[in-house]
Amino acid sequence: MPATSTIAEAAEQIRADFALFDEYRDKIEYILDRGRALPPFPESERIDANLVPGCQSRVWLVARRDPASGRIRLFADSDAFIVKGLIALLLQLYDDRTPEEILANPPKVFEEIGLASFLTPTRANGLASMIAKIQALARTYAEKTQPTEAAATP
Repeated sequence: MPATSTIAEAAEQIRADFALFDEYRDKIEYILDRGRALPPFPESERIDANLVPGCQSRVWLVARRDPASGRIRLFADSDAFIVKGLIALLLQLYDDRTPEEILANPPKVFEEIGLASFLTPTRANGLASMIAKIQALARTYAEKTQPTEAAATP
């Protein structure tokens, strides 16, 4: 379960966390620390099918939908330390949310905190690829839960 009950609250927490740091180096160190705290990722999930295309480093991302709650659990890892930190920020926003919540809440907070300004262009592209993958997974799960017209007809 996320530490915050909504994506807006998670975004506010990210804003507050980044507001604590004035220096570029401190922000990067914070991101690295967040990555170090990621839970272990199963070796069995480190397969090509789970790789996020468009990332400079290798990023594995897996989503599982809880049938009871409809929430999506996200699991991810990377072979690059900074990317692990970016993953941690994405999980803070989107892990354990419904597909509809994910799709209705683009990660504007990353622009607001100027995240791209202290990432290399390739890392920024990788972040965009991870966001696109999470949104695609959310769309897939949202479509699976929508009734078809035939099923909705009495």
